[in-house]
Amino acid sequence: MRIAFAILAAVAALAAAPASAQYKAPAHEADWPGMVSGPDGIDGLDPGPELQRGRSAKAMLADSRKLNVALGALQPQRKALVDAYVVSVALDSDPVFGREAREAGKVLSRRFDAAGRTIVLAGSTGTMPSELPGGSLTSLTLALARIAEVMDKQQDVLVLYTTSHGAKVGIAYHDGDEGYGILSPKRLEELLDELGIKNRVLILSACYSGIFVGPLSSPDTALFTAASSDRPSFGCQADNDWTFFGDAMINHGLRKSQPLEAASDQARMLIGEWEGAAQVNPSNPQVSIGADVQAWLAPLEARMPKTDTPPVGRPATDALKRGG
Repeated sequence: MRIAFAILAAVAALAAAPASAQYKAPAHEADWPGMVSGPDGIDGLDPGPELQRGRSAKAMLADSRKLNVALGALQPQRKALVDAYVVSVALDSDPVFGREAREAGKVLSRRFDAAGRTIVLAGSTGTMPSELPGGSLTSLTLALARIAEVMDKQQDVLVLYTTSHGAKVGIAYHDGDEGYGILSPKRLEELLDELGIKNRVLILSACYSGIFVGPLSSPDTALFTAASSDRPSFGCQADNDWTFFGDAMINHGLRKSQPLEAASDQARMLIGEWEGAAQVNPSNPQVSIGADVQAWLAPLEARMPKTDTPPVGRPATDALKRGG
């Protein structure tokens, strides 16, 4: 089950993925730090607080250089085409999210003809340090800002995939014992509005991610969440290759030459079957597709690959057989 993070309270240590003798992926061992104020411990969450605690200066510089390379490599939009710009971000260092974000970046880039216009931000897959810029609230913000510079905001489309743990206040950023934060619905809404990114596919994989539906829905937005606002989602064990939602939506639905809404329908059907087999409370994935989405989605889907690709990695349901 996805773990809802308790803000300003101790966070249970999460299991790390099996690692080689040479490398161990960052694990969550320290308590969640106090980041906000107020009698209820939640004042200040809407702006999206972020805290780095004890991170090496050399590591910060190295990550900044990787991010600058990725941002600099983004290709400009093509005037004759509706272009998609893909961001796939793992906001938690548990290796399941690093693995999922990487493969999601490949699937979304292929489906939306976004080669050269895709950025993946993610930590380790569990076997070695990450070769990619890390997933954090800052790196996500800078990636979106750079995309806003190079895209045609009247014509082009942002495709954003986030994968992490979640709470009823937002998506959690949690990098080992060094990075903490919350991406709240209000923060994401204000960020996209500030940058003028109005055409968007938002695919949000986290517990309680349905809280984003109200603030982020718009005539030009196609929004898909792993769960409703009051339900957890499943499959986030650190040694998994996929969460339930990522496996169903990305690894199955979006690999097929079918419309976006049909991919979502297939994903929700699969998730329902898997959750039924696991005898867990349904996560109730949410969908909101704006009235004007088809204007930019139709030309993108006209260029969609005509051949399907097979799922990769261990199915998320394998965790049930392992007792996870």
